[in-house]
Amino acid sequence: MENKKNCWEIKKCGREPGGTNENEFGTCPASIEKKANGMNSGFNGGRDCWAIAGTMCNGVIQGTFAKKYKTCVECEHYQQVIQEERGIALKMLLMSYGI
Repeated sequence: MENKKNCWEIKKCGREPGGTNENEFGTCPASIEKKANGMNSGFNGGRDCWAIAGTMCNGVIQGTFAKKYKTCVECEHYQQVIQEERGIALKMLLMSYGI
């Protein structure tokens, strides 16, 4: 089975529970979002981070999906997940948002 990595493993933000930056920046909401557990074969929201408000990208805490979409589609983790999942989960997510 292929090892599919969560965002904090790729981006090395350190905001996951027990991470090096958790105390300074807080726990990343993607790392504890249980509703997204299993989405795109990830742990909690680790492979669905673009849909979760409050994640950190390039050292900046991001807002909602609508506000951070441009940053997300340029992200190497986002592109990797889309490639690995063949876009199916993303299409379902976008449809649920009416996009």
